[in-house]
Amino acid sequence: MKKKVSIFLILLGIVISMQFVHPEKLSDTPTEDLAGVPAEVNNILRKSCFDCHSSQSDLHWYDRLTPANFFVYRHIREGRKVLDFSKWDSVATPAQNNILYYSLNKILEEEMPLPSYTMVHKNAKLSPTDIEILKKYTLSRTPRKTTDASVINTADKEYTRFIQGEITAGNVKPTPNGIAYIPDYRSWKVISTSDRFDNGTMRIIFANDVAVKAIQNHQTQNWPDGTIIAKAAWKAQVKADGQISIGQFFQVEFMIKDVKKYAKTAGWGWARWRGSDLKPYGANSMFTTECTSCHKPMKDNDYVFTKPLDLFTQFKKRN
Repeated sequence: MKKKVSIFLILLGIVISMQFVHPEKLSDTPTEDLAGVPAEVNNILRKSCFDCHSSQSDLHWYDRLTPANFFVYRHIREGRKVLDFSKWDSVATPAQNNILYYSLNKILEEEMPLPSYTMVHKNAKLSPTDIEILKKYTLSRTPRKTTDASVINTADKEYTRFIQGEITAGNVKPTPNGIAYIPDYRSWKVISTSDRFDNGTMRIIFANDVAVKAIQNHQTQNWPDGTIIAKAAWKAQVKADGQISIGQFFQVEFMIKDVKKYAKTAGWGWARWRGSDLKPYGANSMFTTECTSCHKPMKDNDYVFTKPLDLFTQFKKRN
């Protein structure tokens, strides 16, 4: 019995002595509710997101104990860098929609809130009702209107030309950072699709052979040099019966992996062409800062948003 008491006192002494060692103090300033957002949505975001994604972190006493505080503070600092709701009023409406779209997708993919966080902070866990409220509100910010029949007809013809390869590179100029257009991407494998309801576009994501092999070998956490991912986007069109389909061609963009060549832009070469005439995007090579900033939240996934479809695995799960 005395031995157990001695061990307990020693451990208690260690824990107490550890409390004199602290990580760098977090900045902590009150964050107002998001302007123009319903109270019920604000309440959900404040409960499940604000602690790590705003300037206000309402920590529990056990979050402040050493050594737990070293991990908690680091997660909060990293979370604020990726997404900070405190800056909501400083960004334009399209950017706000993008923030909600990104947040909702992370929730639907069950990546956020972090399972390790909700394990300790039970109140941060989102209920199915919470998720449905967020989904309905996010969709309501970008309502889809029925597309004019003449626009649908023109878009359908344009898409047919795209599939048949009639829209070619021609005299397409390279982007300001010197990357040439790659017309053959249409023959690459489709690895995913996405519906960007926040900005009204639908996308098909293609991958070259190097990327496909990386997917097969589960090397997507750090894509190999030579990987090229192409994302073609069309404006979404809504028919009279409510059916949503691909409409007018909007843009195509490429991510080209070469760690040395593109060291200054996170190891990727970024390129984009807009419209059916494939006009290079960007006034100068600095346009890539938009790309790296947008993809910064996916730093731990090698800056790639796309999660390749794994149809074989899904088939096995269902059978």
